[in-house]
Formats: sequence, structure tokens, C-alpha cells
Amino acid sequence: MNHIRSILTLACLATLAAAAGAQGQGGSRPGVGITDIMRGGPRLAPAPAAPRAAPAPAAPTTQRSAEYIVALVNSEPITNTDVQSRVERLLKENAEAQRVPRAELTRLVLERLIAERTQLQAAKEAGIKVDELAIDQAEQTVARQNQMSLTELRSRIATEGISPQTFRNDLRDQLLLTRLRDREIEAKVKISDVEVDQFLREQRNGGNAAVPSNINIAQVLVAVPENATEAQVAQLQQRAQGVAQRARAGEDFAKLAQEFSDSPDRANGGVLGMRSADRYPSLFVEATQSTAVEGIAGPIRSGAGFHVLKVLAKSQPGSADAVVTQTQVRHILLRNDPKRTTAQAVAQLAEFKERIQKGADFAGLARDNSQDASAKEGGDLGWSRPGQFVPEFEEAMNRLAPGQVSDPVVSRFGVHLIQVVARRDAKLSQAEQREAARGVLREKKLEEAYETWAQELRTRAYVEYREAPQQ
Repeated sequence: MNHIRSILTLACLATLAAAAGAQGQGGSRPGVGITDIMRGGPRLAPAPAAPRAAPAPAAPTTQRSAEYIVALVNSEPITNTDVQSRVERLLKENAEAQRVPRAELTRLVLERLIAERTQLQAAKEAGIKVDELAIDQAEQTVARQNQMSLTELRSRIATEGISPQTFRNDLRDQLLLTRLRDREIEAKVKISDVEVDQFLREQRNGGNAAVPSNINIAQVLVAVPENATEAQVAQLQQRAQGVAQRARAGEDFAKLAQEFSDSPDRANGGVLGMRSADRYPSLFVEATQSTAVEGIAGPIRSGAGFHVLKVLAKSQPGSADAVVTQTQVRHILLRNDPKRTTAQAVAQLAEFKERIQKGADFAGLARDNSQDASAKEGGDLGWSRPGQFVPEFEEAMNRLAPGQVSDPVVSRFGVHLIQVVARRDAKLSQAEQREAARGVLREKKLEEAYETWAQELRTRAYVEYREAPQQ
């Protein structure tokens, strides 16, 4: 991950894949939660196809410095700067974009911006809002996913020519779009038992290559400082190569991670957990695709440094031999409430955490205060599998060791205080296999439903294209 990709920049990648001849889906979606309020929306929705009824005019082959309006979306302007700044970011961040002619890339980006604008307008009309605390949390999540501090993230973004406010606006827009899609699509998608049965039969008969496998990877990260010299980079690379050689020679990988890794997961032996391949960085998936279980891959280079990876397990979702990392978790939820701001909910849960650390009973506080259906069970959500909760919740949960309590976590449903009780690697029961299969099928249907919905929304919008002014 040589560049920090803003969320809305990533949303263009499905469109670019189509332009390059590969029909990509451009995003993944978590599965269905245990309780109604825990059901998740798409992390990143794919870009809709460009409408054929009103094609955009041919785009200039070089970037223009002049500012002018290129399109009106329900009377809201999209400027040349809006388009060209997105084009430049894509060209810097994605090799796929560099293979697309500039004129075609500009056209695709404009269509993506039009689609985003129609959806953001719909979110505003629906009264959907995202507060600053949710954006703060999203920014911190991006930093963690890139294995750097918030200060390092902001510095890297600045070197990419993206202002902090632009980045935060991107995060806000993506959170708004996610919440809108939840509202418009979530309840409309149903998976029948017949579809689940058919999926499981296909898995028993050899699986489906289009369905991502579950993998469990451990890593040793040798971090590279942002301003490292070539000599420092070479020295750190040599250190990572030494770790890889020792791992391949049979040394205990967990001990190597604890001794050499600069990643927060080193205390857990570098283990990242069994999850669907689309929930790992694509760099890790590509590096381990042909690596056998117990095999070592790397060192590979990312924006964070050099990674040495060990494949701990692989399985196909929904199959009889599928093994996943399950987490027993409980939480206290304070819902979004006009009488209590998000900041007030965060403060109250922070006070609960302090009380728990001094000996108060988490379950008792959950029974007395949580606004989730799990309150009567002391907040207990039972044993969960990867993808079962919304991303905000799951990302925080995965960072906790058994017994630890999170800081307050903002999600689209309110603010959570999370405690991990235990973890285990276990084969799925027959009922769990069916739920896993239902989750895979649901993701696929949600993507299809989103594409249909987004296209309908785009069709209803009034879009007026503007020609570039004569020089």
C-alpha cells in the first residue's frame, strides 16, 4: 500500500476495472449481525454503470488549469477542479488507472462524481447526518489499517497533495452513503433456504472460484519510517529477510513476531485471525495466494514497511471443514437519541469503562444501561464469526485481547462499549455453515441491489453537462 487511498477514491476502482476490461465489483460488505441493530451496510459500494441515455461530452486529454462547471446535478455544480483533482489522485494511487486513456478516465470520474452527488443529495433529503466523532473514529481506523499513527497518516496524506479537510470530507461522505444504502437496501434483500441449499451443494462439489476463501495469516512487520533514507530502507529490508529465513527454517513464528514485529498484533504472535480473503489487504492476499498452509511469504513492501507472512489456515466459506476464529463478545449500546448527543454518550461509556477497570461488573452495567436487545443477557452477543457485525464494531473488537474493554466506539446505531470474553478457532456447526453461506449470498445480492438502486436514483436526477469554455 504505497499510497494512502481515501475512501471515495477507492470507490472509483470498480469503474476503472470495467474500463480495463474486467467487470469488478468494487467493494465488500459485512454479513448480518446477531441483533437487528447490529446489521451492517456496505463498506464500500461499487460505482454504478454510466447511463447510456445522456452520454457526457468528450473529456479533454490534458488537465486544464481554468475553473469551470462541467455538470449540474439537480442544480448542484461539479467543477473541472472536482474532476481533475480526483483524476490526479487516481493516477497517483492506482496502477489500473494509469492504463486507462486520460479522456476515458476523466469521463469515468465525472460519472462517478455524478452518482455520488445524487446519493449525497438523497442522504441530505432523508435527514441522515454524520457527526465529527464518527469521522474522528473513521480517520483513526484508516491509520490503523495502514499500520501508522494518526500523525503519520496526516503527514502522508499531505505528501499526496490532499488537505486534511478534504480527507475528512471524503470520510464524511462515505459514511453518509453507507448509512443511506443501509436504509434503502438492507431490508429488501432476502435469501431463501433453497438458495442456501444450492450454494452448499456447489461448495461440496468443488467450491465456487468466485467466492473468496477464508484465510488466517500471521505477520511480522518491520516498519519503515516515512523519511527513511535508502540506506535505512536497505537495512530494514535485510532485517525482514532475516526474519523470513528464520521462519522458513522452522523457528516459532509467534516468537519471531513478539521479538521483531512493529505491529500491535505482535503480542498475539502476529495472528490476524481467520476471515474472508476480501477482509484482508489485497497485498496480503496476492502474496499468499499460492502459499501452502504453514508456508511463509515475503518480505513484501507496503506503505508501512516490510511484511513477512505465514499462512496458518485456509478454508472455503460454508464448507464442512471451514474453521474460523470466533469471538465471544458483549457490549453496552447507547443509541442515537435527540436527548443525548454522541459526545455525551461517549463520555458516559468512558465513565463506565473506568468503573469496570476498578472492578465494576460489565454485565451488570449492560443490563442496567444498554439499549440493545442483548441487555437482558448482560450484553452478551455469544460466539460470533468474522463479518457478523458492522465494520466499526468488528474492527474495534478484533483489536481487543480476551478480558479487554474498548474505548467507546461510534457506529451508525449509536455508541458501544465492547468487551471480548474469549476467542477460539473452531469448525462451523451445520447451522453456522448455513449462516455463513447465507452471508456470502447476501453480500452478492446486496451488491446487485445497490447497483439497481443507484442506477434508478441516477436516472431520476436532472443532469446537465457543460462544454469546456473556448480558449
